[in-house]
Amino acid sequence: MRLSPNSLLKRAREIRLLAMDVDGVLTGGEVVVLESGEEIKFWNAKDRLGLALACEKIPSLKIAWITGRSSSAVARAGKDLGIHFVVQHCSDKRIALQKIIRAQKISLRQAAFIGDDLIDLPVLKDVGFSACPADAVADVKKRVNYVSPFPGGKGMVRDILELILKAQNKWHSVVRSFYL
Repeated sequence: MRLSPNSLLKRAREIRLLAMDVDGVLTGGEVVVLESGEEIKFWNAKDRLGLALACEKIPSLKIAWITGRSSSAVARAGKDLGIHFVVQHCSDKRIALQKIIRAQKISLRQAAFIGDDLIDLPVLKDVGFSACPADAVADVKKRVNYVSPFPGGKGMVRDILELILKAQNKWHSVVRSFYL
């Protein structure tokens, strides 16, 4: 359900956990599988920098990746960026998110989730702030609070991350470190 700009900012102020799918959100959705079985992922530099900065400079916001697939590329990227929770080969994203929420001692209302396809619908309806990329499937777009103007893998995560941090008056502290 889409929210008015004021309601969207109010919900964004409450977020303490930003969780997301990987393929179609952090990537454009293409899955390249080599003969060896290894997967290749194409990551957006703006998304990566935003996530790394949030993990490093905003301790009150935790980041989680929850994906149905399993890939060493995802594990490596998560470690490189300092992602707090990386859950792979997950058949029920709701259960995975609930475990993280319990461990962090926060409520579902304090969690955001970004998804792009039908498998994400159960978790998108549970959280306090739901979002998707511009190229998400129609059933997801109809049910989220915010549709980014960017497609998956093209800076969409950065868009949502900035929205949340600006609503919490924390984005300036991230940017300020580059001016010194």
